[in-house]
Amino acid sequence: MKQWIHDAGLSLMTMMMLLTGQAMALTVEADFEGGSVRQVQTDAASQTVRFMPGGDPARGWPCWWQFRVSGLQAGKELTLELQASDLPMPQSNGQPSGKPLSGSWAMPERAAYSVDDGRTWLQTAPGRKQEDRIVYILKTDATSLLVAWGPPYTPKQAASMVTRLGQAHAAATDTELCKSREGRNVPMLTVMEGDLAKGSRYGVWVQARQHAWESGASWVCEGFSEWLLGTSPEAEWVRQHAEIFIVPIMDVDNTATGNGGKEALPQDHNRDWTEKPNWNEVAAAQKHIKSLVAQGRMDVFMDLHNPAPRDLKAFFYAGPDDMLAEPARENWSLFLKLAQESISPVMPMLDAPKITGASYHPLWRQISRNWVQLHGNPHTVSACLETPWNTERSHVQGYKAVGAALGATLHTYLQAQPKRS
Repeated sequence: MKQWIHDAGLSLMTMMMLLTGQAMALTVEADFEGGSVRQVQTDAASQTVRFMPGGDPARGWPCWWQFRVSGLQAGKELTLELQASDLPMPQSNGQPSGKPLSGSWAMPERAAYSVDDGRTWLQTAPGRKQEDRIVYILKTDATSLLVAWGPPYTPKQAASMVTRLGQAHAAATDTELCKSREGRNVPMLTVMEGDLAKGSRYGVWVQARQHAWESGASWVCEGFSEWLLGTSPEAEWVRQHAEIFIVPIMDVDNTATGNGGKEALPQDHNRDWTEKPNWNEVAAAQKHIKSLVAQGRMDVFMDLHNPAPRDLKAFFYAGPDDMLAEPARENWSLFLKLAQESISPVMPMLDAPKITGASYHPLWRQISRNWVQLHGNPHTVSACLETPWNTERSHVQGYKAVGAALGATLHTYLQAQPKRS
C-alpha cells in the first residue's frame, strides 16, 4: 500500500482522508503574478470558498480576482461565493468617493477556471445572484485548479507572446516599450516586411490594457498579432505596406500585482495622456506616436478595452463631433463601417460609437484616443474598441476572433487608400 501511495504522489494524510471519506482541507493561494483575493473563508465539508476581490483601491478598482484552490475532492462540486469588495474607493469618475465599488464589476455571469495551471481556460455555468453576492458552481476531476474573473493575461504571457512571434517571423521584432515605474519590462512587438521605405508606410499603433483588470483586451491584442503574422494574403499585404507597433499590456505593474488599475491614483493610464504623464508607459507611447505624427504617417491608433458589465455588444468610443475635420471625419466613417462588417459575425456590435466628451469624464481630453485625435495628423483615425466581457463569447477564443477581425478591418481600410493630409 505504501508503494501505491508513493506512485500516486499522495501524502499519507491525504490517503487516509480519502479512505475514511474525511474532507481534505481546502487551501487558497494568490501569491503569484496576477493573483488577487481577500476575506477568504473555506468549508471543506461542503467544498465552498467564500471571498472578495483583492486589490488596493488606491491602485484602481478592486474588481479583479484570481486564485488557486487546492485540496479538492475529485468529482465533487466546488462552490465559489463571491461578495463585492467592501473597501472604500478614493475616487470615482475623477471625483473623491469614499464608497465601495459596485459589485457588478467584479461579478461576471460566468467565471473562468483552469485545471492545467493556466494553459487553457474554461467558463463556468452562469452564476446565481444572491443579493450582494454571486455563487458559481463547477465540478471537475482535478484536485487543484485556478479560478478568475476572466481568462488572465499576465506580463509574463505578454513577454512570451512577443518573443514567440518575434522568433518565429522575420517580419516581427521582439522589443521593449519601456520599463515601468516598478522596473518591469513592458513588452512591445514591431512588425514590418519587405523593402518599402518607412516613410512610405502607413503607421499603425495598437495597445491594450490601460486598465489592468480588463484582461480580455490583451487576448484581443494577441488575436490581432497572430492574424497579422499569419499566412493570409491580407495579413501579408498589411505587413508589406505598414509599420505596426503592438503593446499587449500598458499597465504592467497593476496587472502583475493583481490590482484593478482603473481610477488608480493620481489617475489611471487612460486619463494620463498629458504633456507630463505620470506613467512611463504613456510617456513612451506618446514619444513613438509623436514621431509618427512628425513623419505625417500616424494613420491608425487602436486602444483595446473591456467595457461595463451590461455592455453585451462590442462598440467603439469616439470623441465629440467637433474634434474631427476632413479628411479624418471621412476616414473614421469608413473605418467604422468596415469594422462593423468584420467584427459583427464573431461578436455582436452596436450600430454607432459612444461618445467620450466632457459629460463622460472630467479628464476626457487626457483619454488616449482623444489625445491622439487632437495631436495626430489631420487624417488620423483614433479608435477605442470595447469588447464585452460578460457574455458566453467572452472567452479566449472569442476574444482572439475579435482581434483577427480587427486585423481584417485594418487591411480593408488601408487597402481602400484612405485620404491623407
